[in-house]
Amino acid sequence: MARRNGAGGGFLRDFREFALRGNVIDLAVGVIIGAAFGSIVQSLVDDIIMPIIGLIFGADPAAGIAGISIGAVPVGNFLAAIINFLIISFSLYLLIKWFAAFKRREEEPEAPDLTAVNTRLANAVERLTEALERR
Repeated sequence: MARRNGAGGGFLRDFREFALRGNVIDLAVGVIIGAAFGSIVQSLVDDIIMPIIGLIFGADPAAGIAGISIGAVPVGNFLAAIINFLIISFSLYLLIKWFAAFKRREEEPEAPDLTAVNTRLANAVERLTEALERR
C-alpha cells in the first residue's frame, strides 16, 4: 500500500514541534521534580510525623501508620494522605506566591529620572519660545 507523504509526515512534524516547545519540556521537568518532592514529603510524613502522631494516639509502633485508629476506625493512612496534601499544597502556595512577587518586580517599570525629564522639557520650552520670538 502506498504511503502518502502529506498525512504521516505532517503529523509527526507537528508532534515533534509540540513536544519540543519550551512549555512542554518545562512541564515535564516540573512533573519529575514534583514526583521527587512528593516522595520526600511522603517519607517525611511516614517516617517522622506519623510515628509522633502514633505515639500521641497510643498506636502500636510495629503497625506503622496503619496502626493509628480512633476507636475501631483505622485512620492512619487517611491521616497521612491529608498531611501529605497539606504540606505539598502549602509548599506550592509559597512557590506560586514567590513567582508572582518575582514577576511583579520584573514587570514594574523603572521610574523616570524626573530631573532629566524636567531639564529636557525646559530646553524644549526655551527652543519653542525662541522659535516663536523669531517669527
